[in-house]
Amino acid sequence: MSLETLHAQLDATVRRSPDRTAVDDPGRATLSYRELGALSDRVRDRLVLLGVKPGDRVGLYMVKSADAIATIFGILKAGAAYVPVDPTAPPARCAYILNNCSVRVILTERRLEPALREEIGKLGNVPPLLLLDMDATDSLPLALMLDREDAAGRAPVAATADPGPAGLAYILYTSGSTGKPKGVMLTHRCGVSYVDWCSAVFQPTEHDRFSSHAPLHFDLSILDIYVPLKHGGTLVLIGEEMGKDPLNLAPLIAEKRITVWYSTPSILSLLAQYGKLARHDYSALRFVFFAGEVFPVPQLRAIKASWPQPRYFNLYGPTETNVCTYYEVPAQIPAERTEPFPIGKTCEHLECKVVDLDGSTVSAGDEGELVVKGPGVMVGYWNLAEQNAAAFLVDPDGTRWYKTGDLVVEDAKDGYIFHGRRDRMVKRRGYRVELGEIEAGLATHVQAKEVAVVALPDKDAGVKIKAFLSLKDGVKPSIIEMKAFSMEKLPKYMVPDVFTFLEALPRTSTDKIDYQTLKTL
Repeated sequence: MSLETLHAQLDATVRRSPDRTAVDDPGRATLSYRELGALSDRVRDRLVLLGVKPGDRVGLYMVKSADAIATIFGILKAGAAYVPVDPTAPPARCAYILNNCSVRVILTERRLEPALREEIGKLGNVPPLLLLDMDATDSLPLALMLDREDAAGRAPVAATADPGPAGLAYILYTSGSTGKPKGVMLTHRCGVSYVDWCSAVFQPTEHDRFSSHAPLHFDLSILDIYVPLKHGGTLVLIGEEMGKDPLNLAPLIAEKRITVWYSTPSILSLLAQYGKLARHDYSALRFVFFAGEVFPVPQLRAIKASWPQPRYFNLYGPTETNVCTYYEVPAQIPAERTEPFPIGKTCEHLECKVVDLDGSTVSAGDEGELVVKGPGVMVGYWNLAEQNAAAFLVDPDGTRWYKTGDLVVEDAKDGYIFHGRRDRMVKRRGYRVELGEIEAGLATHVQAKEVAVVALPDKDAGVKIKAFLSLKDGVKPSIIEMKAFSMEKLPKYMVPDVFTFLEALPRTSTDKIDYQTLKTL
């Protein structure tokens, strides 16, 4: 099998370095490459027995763990695409995603089963569930589940599928303007071309230890997982709670001798402010990558003061392209600099250009929308023909350029400089957020008459989300009630920071909600 699929790259490492540590799941488990290969093979066999075929989708609804990494590769080896959902998000949202792309099987945790069955049952048939008891302490929960399933009927050994570079590898759901998340379809070609680019530019080795800070449903996880495992390095998993706790995260990075760190700027800012970094030895760090949002220069300067030796890279790109441009931050940030650094030059496996509203290339130095083409670009959104047509600029010869919606100016020296968004999308805590999806969630509140949501720049958080509501009978819910309601309807990163109740929302002369006025209130 050629190395044109993500699981083939892992299998090559298993043959080359079977005894090296592949996954370090602190406090829970470690897996050698031999063990990771064998466990993922068992997942493959069980999925094939359940009828999973190349081209199918399989749901992944569990916390990040060594089990989840083995599950991902088992799904890929069955020829299917994995669909990761956020175990901390409202069950109704997760059920919508898994139902939307018609997953054949779902691997999940037993604690999540009741709510999942209830919510998916409202939408259609519940597919087979493979349930892990994540509180098991004497072994890997995934291995225990497979043992239990084998006791009822052993899964015969199945051949590892080779879907080829065009085969679907994963679907990552992002915020949608219609109020429903949309699935970004990415092939093995997308993933492998990106991993190969990372390999060429950053030259990782078997001695590298990569952080896995991003959740598995976030596109930063693609670099985290696949780059170290291609080269025989170690993937160090960082859980949801630990990832937000700078006081405990800081010593973990040092103790685990992490050499490559990758996260959103907001996490690095928290580490610089509250991690007491001076107490620990970070001499192992070689690279610090950040992505997902603008990194204000004062916060970037602060983390560089604590970690002066690594090379810092701004990796830019939407989920639809993963990283498409990159910029290395200078070793010394000029004292007079206040503007964020550029998003940089195009990754060598892709092409970018800047266009106007008509799709024509703009003159050098003029502002326009960044569009991208190449092997790393998605094939489209799952089952959304209309949005697919709108997402691409198509040349007369049929070449498709993905329209990022980001406004940039190209500089001859520094590459692309980010100037903002063209639509109502913002980046918050590294996630892409459609303000329309927040509005749709809040509009289901029994008291809501009208809802509008705006995003405002915030010096510390990057962006602050404000929700405005007019009410049906004028009885105001408490802020605590609105926060709790939002948590039931939306992922945590979409919950508004501020709620304001108005008798009526302001309107423009064409009777549309006046968002510009709301931003001043």
